[in-house]
Amino acid sequence: MSPAMIDLVQSVAGKGSDSYSLNVQTLIVITSLAFLPSVLLLMTCFTRIIVVLSVLRQALGLQTTPPNMILVALSLILTVFIMRGVLQKEQDVALTPYLNGAITFNQALAAAEPPIQAFMAGQTRKDALHLYVDLSGETDISSTNIPMWILVPAFATSELETGFQISFLIYLPFVLVDLAVAAILMALGMIMVSPNLVSLPLKLLMFVSIHGWVLVLGTLANSYLVK
Repeated sequence: MSPAMIDLVQSVAGKGSDSYSLNVQTLIVITSLAFLPSVLLLMTCFTRIIVVLSVLRQALGLQTTPPNMILVALSLILTVFIMRGVLQKEQDVALTPYLNGAITFNQALAAAEPPIQAFMAGQTRKDALHLYVDLSGETDISSTNIPMWILVPAFATSELETGFQISFLIYLPFVLVDLAVAAILMALGMIMVSPNLVSLPLKLLMFVSIHGWVLVLGTLANSYLVK
């Protein structure tokens, strides 16, 4: 975690050298809580999963099924499943020692950084990392010493790129089904019949018959767990 973020946490917790009034502390805490979920989601595999599941729903031709709430909940559950090893390390090296009083708050923050940093660095593409390193203007950054303020946007960009690549591979078979149905209807002279009316049950049948949900979710999990 960067020194600026540590200073902010210290100030909010009342352990820094600066002292703020209760109203200012409350405002800072509320503002931090508003951005904290987004930051945490960008530091996990949630981005890739939700992108793939959203594109999958569109590829099937379903606009609102499954609902957004179901997709988000499924993405969160799969995120926790994939990140369980990192979360366990965070608990062992940072949370548990801090709750037992063995280390200070600053030491807990420092100990919690390496596990999540190693996870993000392992999934970050080199071109995305080089982009943000060049934009930062830093020259003394090594592959083993990447600041979080550079690693987080590089990791999020890599997750978006990987998510769209997986989505393309998933979308392609369903496009072929749509084209085949449209060509058959055109050859039969049924130009007034919507191709989606015929292709939708065919795509659903194909997806269910190959156990599509198992394949998609299993592929997403293996993209992180298998190296």
